[in-house]
Amino acid sequence: MKRVVIIGSPGAGKSTAALRLAAITRLPVIHLDQHFWSPGWVETEKSRWYEKVQALVTTPQWIMDGNYGSTLDQRLSVADTLIWLDYSSLTCLRRILMRTIKYWGKTRPDIGEGCPERFDWAFLKFALNYRRDKRRRDQQKVKAFSGKTWQFTSPKALEEFLSALASESGITPNDISDNPL
Repeated sequence: MKRVVIIGSPGAGKSTAALRLAAITRLPVIHLDQHFWSPGWVETEKSRWYEKVQALVTTPQWIMDGNYGSTLDQRLSVADTLIWLDYSSLTCLRRILMRTIKYWGKTRPDIGEGCPERFDWAFLKFALNYRRDKRRRDQQKVKAFSGKTWQFTSPKALEEFLSALASESGITPNDISDNPL
């Protein structure tokens, strides 16, 4: 496990999972949101985004969290491991709402500077419709991936996986924080 891609619906906990996995593996984390968003929630231009992702994937080791379907093939082409947080829409919506309250008006650690947390109806709609609109695309890309794949359908299943991995690595539960972003 040297290059890990973590995907899932908005609110699934990709960034939190990345940080917890990094505590176990000691691999560096790349939060794609930090590279995509500029201050004021300005998106990176599409061609520039491909260049940025290409530069990121060429580093020798990483855990990379974020969906960004347009660059998923680019990331999977060099990854050796894929973790798919395939949770229900309601689970993800609940987590988005908790995260919004926790970070209201502040910039989350996994987002680009100058992007304070806010309530965004369009984002909530995207998250609620993610399984219907984007899951099939993800399924196809996961099937084509030749590396090791773990698909989790509940936070409990992910927790069991991370706990087992930590135990195998001699890491105590206190060493891997359970505090979601």
